[in-house]
Amino acid sequence: MVIILNNSSDEPIYRQIVSQIKAHIMSGELAEGEALPSIRVLAQKLRISTITTKRAYEELERDGFIETVGGKGCFVKAQNKEFLREEILRQTEVQMNKVCEQARMGGISLEELKEMLAICYGEDN
Repeated sequence: MVIILNNSSDEPIYRQIVSQIKAHIMSGELAEGEALPSIRVLAQKLRISTITTKRAYEELERDGFIETVGGKGCFVKAQNKEFLREEILRQTEVQMNKVCEQARMGGISLEELKEMLAICYGEDN
């Protein structure tokens, strides 16, 4: 599992960790039951505070992506396919809202935006 942190990002480090681990789980790179690095090991690897890593793991657990087994560590939780789809839809909506806001500020029309989306999606017939 590769996690790349961007110190110049507006997004807090713990949120960067959360979003990247969620992406690894949703893509299947991290499989159900797979162990995550311990909080201490991940913190050392990323050269960040264990408190930051703990906060990320707590959010992942609260969101239903991982579970903690006492004395054994954190593991990828079995995922409901509909739940994963819902999470992907939610993340896509967040990103699309950002894109739409930027397009409006730049004077890009809805038709131009649709055309760009079709190209990006691979349907530029």
